[in-house]
Amino acid sequence: MVAAAEHASDVRARGLSPLWASAAVAFLLFALVVGVLVGPIDLGIGGVLESTAAHLHLPGVSSPLSPTEEAILWQIRVPRVVLAALVGGMLALAGATYQGVFRNPLADPYLLGVAAGAGLGATIAIAYLPAGLRGQRALPVAAFVGGAVAVVLTYAVGRSAKRERDAATLVLAGVTVAAFFTAWQTFLQQQNAETLQQVYTWILGNIPSTGWSDVVLILPYVAVATVVILALRRVVDVLNLGDDEAASLGVNVRRVRLALVVAATLGTAAAVAVSGLIGFVGIIVPHAIRLLSGVGYRALLPLSVIVGAGFLVLADVIARTALSPAEIPLGVVTAFFGAPFFALVLRTTRGGGT
Repeated sequence: MVAAAEHASDVRARGLSPLWASAAVAFLLFALVVGVLVGPIDLGIGGVLESTAAHLHLPGVSSPLSPTEEAILWQIRVPRVVLAALVGGMLALAGATYQGVFRNPLADPYLLGVAAGAGLGATIAIAYLPAGLRGQRALPVAAFVGGAVAVVLTYAVGRSAKRERDAATLVLAGVTVAAFFTAWQTFLQQQNAETLQQVYTWILGNIPSTGWSDVVLILPYVAVATVVILALRRVVDVLNLGDDEAASLGVNVRRVRLALVVAATLGTAAAVAVSGLIGFVGIIVPHAIRLLSGVGYRALLPLSVIVGAGFLVLADVIARTALSPAEIPLGVVTAFFGAPFFALVLRTTRGGGT
């Protein structure tokens, strides 16, 4: 117990260093600039800066962009970049949180069946709602509800085993719920074959160019989830020592784990609701930060938000420009990078390095 207390004190002491914080912020700023400037229509960095200054109402500054270019910049490109940053930051933060809470370096945001639940909700909306109600509002809400229901069922199954404090039991409950929801989704797709293309497009993931409405839709959920997780980030290091050790240090393991898992999963459900299923972000970003910096969860969690946001913005730039004017599904881009990275993490984990 003394050793556990000493280790807990050590990991809490390793906060976010100015060097890594500055590097993460610089990476995010670089990604945001690239995301705003790169596109089929060249707006020019000077024009974007002057337009920004004009929107800030700086004296003596007017925008050199035409009304069409202004609309492209502020109604399409900027909100898409902001949305990608929100989704990427949330997925990376959720992945790092799950890895700490469940002491499983291979955990990702879909651990508790949120992806399967969101997919089922989206499939129901696409297959059964009238055409006029399938727009950008109904589909995200249906996906969000599906993801939230999956979380509730996962906890219900985990508690029914009378071992809710056991992280492995919760993981197995998530796998069970995900398999059940996936089976229902497949059944509904077979019964409504005309919706297959739309469902698969959503499943492959993308950042929609729908203006600010999706940003406003998910911002409250992502903000609340991020605040809750970051407020408890010091406790995640202690949970990573094991339930008994954490309890001996005065941590209410069950309550803290519930708060962290609910926050991470509801934030993920909101992100997935607008972007579809984008995998591997929760694996790539936290492990890349660990490999480079070796920090504990107290620093890893805020770094994951910043780096995850920048990572998905750059991935979205690749998705919309690599085969321009066509777009590659964003989930394909992240899988292209994520699959070999996952193999590397798996090998390192088996070797005891993670």
